[in-house]
Amino acid sequence: MTKATGPFEVTGGSEDAYDEDGGIRLTHASGTQRFEGDMAADGAVHWLMLYRPDKTAHFVGLQRVTGSLGGRQGSFVAAAEGDHAGSGSTITITIVAGSGSGELAGISGEGRLVAPGGPTGTYELEYTLD
Repeated sequence: MTKATGPFEVTGGSEDAYDEDGGIRLTHASGTQRFEGDMAADGAVHWLMLYRPDKTAHFVGLQRVTGSLGGRQGSFVAAAEGDHAGSGSTITITIVAGSGSGELAGISGEGRLVAPGGPTGTYELEYTLD
């Protein structure tokens, strides 16, 4: 496995509520990110979010990442699941089998993103390429 690390920045986003009951609010959020470091890429993500009354959240989503990873150009889709603790978020990602394109065809792997608060954070991705 090869390990990629670096910073990322959230570059845009929107969110719309679609259900609320008993203090639990469900929303759909979308966003864009810019990754740097070992991965020079742009990401586009869609989240389904569950907010609790204490302002914490749980969310799941799919993200397409397009750019360069380890010097190879292409894209892949990652399935993501995360938690927001009120001040920051931790997200685990798994590259969806068969989602790689270009020079990233055949990619597999998993990793995590950590955003301590605000629009910036770090990522770690361990991956293999066929």
